[in-house]
Amino acid sequence: MKSYLTVIIFLSLFLYSCGHGPVADKHETEFPNIIIIYADDLGYGDPGAYGGKAIKTPNMDRLAGEGIRFTRGYASSATCTPSRYALLTGTYPWRNKEARILPGSASLIIDTSLITIPKMLKEQGYVTAIVGKWHLGLGVGDIDWNKHISPGPNEVGFDYSYILAATQDRVPTVYIENGNVVGLDPDDPIEVSYRHPFPGEITGKDHPELLKMKLSQGHDGTIVNGISRIGHMKGGEQARWIDEYMADTFLIKAQDFIRAHKDQPFFLYYAMQQPHVPRTPNPKFVGKTELGPRGDVIAEADWCIGELMKTLEGQGLRKNTLVILSSDNGPVLDDGYQDGAFEKNGNHKPWGPLRGGKYSLYEAGTRVPFVTYWPGHIRPGVSQAMVSQVDLLNSLAELTGSRERTTDGKDLLEVLLGKSDEGRDVMVFDAMGKTGFRKDEWVMIPPYPGPAFAEDVQIELGNSDSYQLYNLKDDPGQKNNLAGEEKEKLKEMTKEYKKITKGIN
Repeated sequence: MKSYLTVIIFLSLFLYSCGHGPVADKHETEFPNIIIIYADDLGYGDPGAYGGKAIKTPNMDRLAGEGIRFTRGYASSATCTPSRYALLTGTYPWRNKEARILPGSASLIIDTSLITIPKMLKEQGYVTAIVGKWHLGLGVGDIDWNKHISPGPNEVGFDYSYILAATQDRVPTVYIENGNVVGLDPDDPIEVSYRHPFPGEITGKDHPELLKMKLSQGHDGTIVNGISRIGHMKGGEQARWIDEYMADTFLIKAQDFIRAHKDQPFFLYYAMQQPHVPRTPNPKFVGKTELGPRGDVIAEADWCIGELMKTLEGQGLRKNTLVILSSDNGPVLDDGYQDGAFEKNGNHKPWGPLRGGKYSLYEAGTRVPFVTYWPGHIRPGVSQAMVSQVDLLNSLAELTGSRERTTDGKDLLEVLLGKSDEGRDVMVFDAMGKTGFRKDEWVMIPPYPGPAFAEDVQIELGNSDSYQLYNLKDDPGQKNNLAGEEKEKLKEMTKEYKKITKGIN
């Protein structure tokens, strides 16, 4: 018996010495904590590090200045749901017909059998969490908001979730923690409908005089906190959020998660709601900029990032944490509410030197701020390598020793760490169910029906009755369509695009 125990002890010590000890040891010597900070509708030209001058963003700028600032970093789509789908699954959103802007009552669109970033990291010993905006659907079929809601974030790999179901401008206007509505009174059950209002419901359409934030288009459903939303909601009065304190609520939950798991490797997906509409800064940020609520909520988001980084510092984790900062799509000024975004924008260019914005096939729809930061492992610099959020799963798998990979994603770990400039050479991007193709410095947009310009949001969409071809090296603003002059290049691009997409359009 003693001999048997001696052998067991020897083998245990041997394995430990080979680097296969407890998770805590891996945390110290192998795997960093990973935080993805995901802004909502933050434009390429909004942060100071990317040329913005009207909004002070010292914390974003610090991450960019002490890490790698990518000038060709992309979301996979020009709208939120598909970009979030691609980020977490490492798969192009246009492969899933359900990956479109979802109502708040939509079913989960991530197949629970798919590999995801949190699921992959859990297999590698990480504890995982999402705090913030979800917008990838919940449950299957009609949701009963008064019971445990499943499947959701927890079923696709997150150990902990504290979310809003869709967007701040959609019902239900409640927080959901690990599948349960927070603060729900069982005697005041929630009902949600995206088809019709409830009898006696007070809506923005019928009672605009009750609104503290006037709507410009849509958003004329249930009024909550003086703001009318998309969709209709009844009940759940005690559980409804207060918009002005949403940023603080999510920040505190993110900080609590970090403190609770400081002694083991963790992955935090911090999905901020700013600067998506309705823009409702905490009173302490009102008037922080001259741009009105849109500028103020970006300043608020920057402060939240700074507080999160202070928490890492306070726990002694800053040097052992890889932080990735980006946005789900490009900017939009008026997106349904009259908050003075156009009138107060002045000379600020949220889209930077690019054309388009949210909803658009042009560059400003998908080219977004993209920063990687990891003190002691990433040397400060600027990279022109082309990287996409769809590459994060494969790259983080390489970082943590996982064998999981997806077909659409690329392993760009060396690029993200600033050790290589060899990024992607091709990429398919998406906007409102339509796709375009980029190869090196060339961008091709196929013909699409529909208006070229969206009057309601004042953004060029990229629709045209003929092919468009641009050379971004010479023409980053996409002013000169070369489809008629560069016919061989257009033919080459079209052929490769069709091979990848296999005629989805």
